[in-house]
Amino acid sequence: MFTGITLPWPWAYPALEVIHIIGIGLLLGNLVLLELRVFGRGSALPVPELARLSLTLVAIGFSLAALSGTVMFATQPGDLLANRTFTLKMLLLFVAGSNAAWFHARQSLDKLDGFARLQMFVSTVIWVAIIVLGRWIAY
Repeated sequence: MFTGITLPWPWAYPALEVIHIIGIGLLLGNLVLLELRVFGRGSALPVPELARLSLTLVAIGFSLAALSGTVMFATQPGDLLANRTFTLKMLLLFVAGSNAAWFHARQSLDKLDGFARLQMFVSTVIWVAIIVLGRWIAY
């Protein structure tokens, strides 16, 4: 059975955790910023321009978190796959991705209707839950 990779330097895992946290910060911070604008705060900022900037940073943040998370997972796959908290986190990541795909497929940023706002709020709640579960895994 594959027990995981061993990182070659003692500082590698903590460095991955830092990258992971930076990615999470970029992702969630920019989602919340865009959500605040959509819910009426900062009305002087045009939504399309803010969305272009925010969603670019969200994509960078997600990429950093996904890449670092994948390497961290590879160090202990057996333990993580047996952990119900990790399994729930992965399920919520799938739900968050599905919600984002649906949001963009229905062109919700152009509509900004009640359902778009609901999807944005649900997205933020899901991402906060993912962060909580991620921290829970460490304990």
